[in-house]
Amino acid sequence: MIVLCTDFGNDGPYIGQMKAVLFRAAPGMPVVDLFADLPAFDIEAAAHLLAAYAVGFPRGDVFLAVVDPGVGTARSPAAVLADGRWFVGPDNGLFQVVAARARHVRWWEITWRPPVLSATFHGRDLFAPIAARLACGGEPPGVEVAPARRLSPDWPAELPRIVYCDRFGNAMTGLRRRSISAADAITVAGRRLAHAATFGAVPAGAAFWYVNANGLVEIAVNRGSAANRLGLRVGDPVHVVRADAGTTP
Repeated sequence: MIVLCTDFGNDGPYIGQMKAVLFRAAPGMPVVDLFADLPAFDIEAAAHLLAAYAVGFPRGDVFLAVVDPGVGTARSPAAVLADGRWFVGPDNGLFQVVAARARHVRWWEITWRPPVLSATFHGRDLFAPIAARLACGGEPPGVEVAPARRLSPDWPAELPRIVYCDRFGNAMTGLRRRSISAADAITVAGRRLAHAATFGAVPAGAAFWYVNANGLVEIAVNRGSAANRLGLRVGDPVHVVRADAGTTP
């Protein structure tokens, strides 16, 4: 299947235009809307979300991922094969975390260009045709490069800030299960929160942190909105308070 991950939003024509290209170029191929509301222009947050959610999909699936504030500039288009899953989009750091965590990575700089390429909508004109080609079993139309040339050592393995708020007001962080234990607390927006395994483990209206179904540390309020109750926004820093040592970023 082809999996869409963008910051385009569901309002307006953009997702529909990309899907039209996919349906023409890969008829019958399932297209899944995973994220249309990745944090706008926030490449780092999107990279951590993409890496966390991609692991739930099987080998062979193609992620068409676009968070591209530098569209139309010198940044290259890329196709990345990471542990059997394809990722197509801008080479601006969006695939940094996926590639860094994968055991097997191959990376292509896309050199193909369509006959007509707009300056500002590469998701439709460039990335969608390539995603369709890969989903149908084709090869990346470009030059293979060493993945190490594309990976920055400055990117954090874990991102200690809020990267996404869902419609319930639950606030996901870029921290994974491996970075924290149930005995640890979290501080965010001046509040200290303890762990609970699930919503029903705390009273209605209580705030807590837990590990969500995709392995990310998430802040929630039982039957309420953590974003509203605690005043949380994407980008807010999160700190882990170790049970046996002070606060660490």
